[in-house]
Amino acid sequence: MDKILYINVETCMACHSCRLACAVAHSESKNLGEAILEEKKEFPRIILEKIEDVVVPIHCRHCEDAPCITVCPSGAISREDQESPVVLNREKCIGCQACVIVCPFGVIKKGADGKTLIKCDLCIERLGEGREPACAEACPNGTIKYISVKEVNALKHKKRYKVAIKQEMEEA
Repeated sequence: MDKILYINVETCMACHSCRLACAVAHSESKNLGEAILEEKKEFPRIILEKIEDVVVPIHCRHCEDAPCITVCPSGAISREDQESPVVLNREKCIGCQACVIVCPFGVIKKGADGKTLIKCDLCIERLGEGREPACAEACPNGTIKYISVKEVNALKHKKRYKVAIKQEMEEA
C-alpha cells in the first residue's frame, strides 16, 4: 500500500476524537446526530490503549501477507489487490474468531451484535471518495496521519536529527 496510518504516540491526548469519528464513519447515516439515534450502533475500529503514561492508538496494519486473510474459513476477510486495505465482510463472517487468534496486533474484535467481528478498513468508502480515514481527519493535533511510506521515513529522519542536535547542544 502506498499510504498508511502513521501514529505519533508522543502527541496523543487520548481525546477519543478518532474513535468517535470512526464509529460515525461506519454508521448507516454517517452523521453524528443521526448515528446516536440509530438502532444498529457501530463500534469504533481503532483502539486506544494506555501503556504506562502514554496512550497509543492501535489499528489494523493491513499486512502485506495478512494472516487473517489466510486463516478465514468463510472468505470474509479479503483485499481487492495488494494496494487495497484488508477488509472484513460482515455478511460472510461466521464469528469463528480464527482471525482474532492470528492477528499479531490484536485489532480484530467483536462488533456491536456480539457475533460478527469488526476491524479497521481504512474507511475504504472514504478512500474511494478521495478522502482520508476518519480517524486521521478527526485527530485535532495530527497524532494520526494518513501518509505515504516516504513521508513516514522523512518524519523519522527529522526526529532523529532533532534528537542528535539536542544531544550535541547539551554536551556543548
